[in-house]
Amino acid sequence: MASDLTHDPAGGHSHVFLGEGHETNERRTWAVIALCSLMMVAEIVGGVLFGSIALVADGLHMSTHASALLLAALAYRYARRHAEDERFSFGTGKLGDLAGFTSAVVLALIALLIAYEAVTRFIWPVPIHFNEAIPIAALGLVVNVASVLLLSGGHAHDPSHAGPIGHVHHHAHDHAHPGETGEHAHPHDHAHGPARRDNNMRAAIVHVLADAAVSVLVIIGLSLGRWLGLVWMDPLAGLVGAFVILTWSYTLIRDTGAILLDMNPDRGMAERMRAAIEADGDRLTDLHLWRLGPGHLGAIVSVTTHRERGADYYQSLLRRFRALSHVTVQVQQQ
Repeated sequence: MASDLTHDPAGGHSHVFLGEGHETNERRTWAVIALCSLMMVAEIVGGVLFGSIALVADGLHMSTHASALLLAALAYRYARRHAEDERFSFGTGKLGDLAGFTSAVVLALIALLIAYEAVTRFIWPVPIHFNEAIPIAALGLVVNVASVLLLSGGHAHDPSHAGPIGHVHHHAHDHAHPGETGEHAHPHDHAHGPARRDNNMRAAIVHVLADAAVSVLVIIGLSLGRWLGLVWMDPLAGLVGAFVILTWSYTLIRDTGAILLDMNPDRGMAERMRAAIEADGDRLTDLHLWRLGPGHLGAIVSVTTHRERGADYYQSLLRRFRALSHVTVQVQQQ
């Protein structure tokens, strides 16, 4: 016998597993794209008019920056527009993680290109036009700082703190006879860390921060080269920047890859779920916990019991876990 429990007043099942700040983050991303695009056009036009190849090169670099952010913006838009598309069994909440994974791979490739260019300049040094390059690097840093402020809403906001939205609902499958039920007064148990993080916004911010870090290193390297004659500091700064970007890329690839492969996002919550179910002598025989979207977790729970208890009883036990947005409970009588 199957039974369904839901918090949706309409009685249906919502599969909207988007982060709380989804639309706000989408608007912020588009704003940064507009800023980068204006900067790109200004640099390319200025470079052509004033005969500066360095300015043109930086403008082209800004185009790759805008393209990466475009990926994030399109992911936000597609996930929002198709949030209730029935073709997606568990909604579109993971689309941001897919975009974050892709962006991280692109960022890693950019880091490898920077490292390659730096090594070649160690072997075959090229003349550097310091008076032109330093202001361009400084301008790039200003744009990156402005981009970070736009993406974070003007303050140091951690995008991982976005909470769940949409209706929380539970599905229960019961192989036994309906048993006892009841509400249990427990403090709410919310998702933490990786389970709540908006990896699409995180990838956008990491991309901008990586560019900002490279700009700082370039300014330092160029300044030392300009005033102290240490020309080799410029490619060295490039190598250090490439290493920093690769480190950030690896972390982002690792975290988003784990979500795409449905790795358990919160082992602590899994253990607390086990403790809640087994506190009264029942046995949790199987538990699958995975992320559906920022702040939304799905779970499949199999319980073996000697008592006349139905799936609704275990649903009531799990209601304290507010991050559980889609739960299937299977009960086996012994």
